[in-house]
Amino acid sequence: MKLQYTGQEQVSAPVSDVWTFIRDPRLVASCLPDVDTVDVHDDTHFDATVKVGIGPVRGKFKFKIELQPDPDAGRMTVKINGGGFGSVVDLAAGANIVDNGNATTTLDWGGEATMRGPVATVGGRVLDAQAQKLITQTFANMAAKLNAATPA
Repeated sequence: MKLQYTGQEQVSAPVSDVWTFIRDPRLVASCLPDVDTVDVHDDTHFDATVKVGIGPVRGKFKFKIELQPDPDAGRMTVKINGGGFGSVVDLAAGANIVDNGNATTTLDWGGEATMRGPVATVGGRVLDAQAQKLITQTFANMAAKLNAATPA
């Protein structure tokens, strides 16, 4: 099963603050919903164990996550691979980091997930809604943390 998502977040922080945030694996990991554990390996690689509940499939999935920042292109790409319960999830997500010129930044994001195994058989609508919620919540969490860190 292949799913695609796009969205946009407005951040009340200058683009330099956004780049500092999204290049820190600990800060990025803190934006993932339902994270149980995080193990940072270096500046671009970390593992995360996430609590998952999609229909009858409940438990923890383990993911290997790679951050691929490209400030020159104004883009951050994230590759996520892993799964659990015999299911496999491969996700490529990214965001164009747009400097609005007024100490605010826009994250134009998109992602494509491929899922195989029991999680993919739960049902298209249930899986699609849950995946959309998780991806949207991750970017919303990132925007909220950046907004909170920026003085008014």
